[in-house]
Amino acid sequence: MFARLKSDIKAVFDRDPAARSVLEVIFCYPGLHALWFHRVAHWFWIHDFYFLGRLTSHFGRFFTGIEIHPGAKIGKGFFIDHGMGVVIGETAEIGDNVTLYHGVTLGGVSWEKVKRHPTLMDNVVIGSGAKILGPFTVGKDSKVGSNSVVVKEVPPNSTVVGIPGRVVMATEKPQDRPDLEHGKMPDPEAKAISCLFDQIRELERKYNALAAEHEALKKKIS
Repeated sequence: MFARLKSDIKAVFDRDPAARSVLEVIFCYPGLHALWFHRVAHWFWIHDFYFLGRLTSHFGRFFTGIEIHPGAKIGKGFFIDHGMGVVIGETAEIGDNVTLYHGVTLGGVSWEKVKRHPTLMDNVVIGSGAKILGPFTVGKDSKVGSNSVVVKEVPPNSTVVGIPGRVVMATEKPQDRPDLEHGKMPDPEAKAISCLFDQIRELERKYNALAAEHEALKKKIS
């Protein structure tokens, strides 16, 4: 148990440069508190103590502003930064080393008692205010930009932005990304803008080529 708690605290230090001491992390990080409440609530839930699971989850929501259904499955290294307004539904599944920012919703679009919430694979990063709605998978090492609304499958190593969310680029594999080597968080919006600039440059190149051909054709005719 203590090894798991130590791993939770390490995840905070790895992904939040504002964290300065173990004492600060233990007492001042609502995302960490919400995770600990969830562990207890989930234990009750899988042992069929449904009321105690929901009650523990309710206490966690009251103290942290983060609502995690006790039925949700969460892997190792999970980190909620700031956290206020995060909602995670009953059938959501979260892999290892996933990061959520404040205002994120992992929600459903059906009232049927089936798998209706998303699955986030390992190393996924969800930006603040994003809504992931439905029983699909967000692939490993993918990122979702702030305030995006995602309603369909996301391939691994992708960046998704917009309403509705769309894949704007497929990034390189994590081992080839220097921005992750020193604890730096990737910026989905910056990468999306960079992709747009690349497209604009390509259009300019094609335009210049066509303009040159046009001028050459005019000279031949004259």
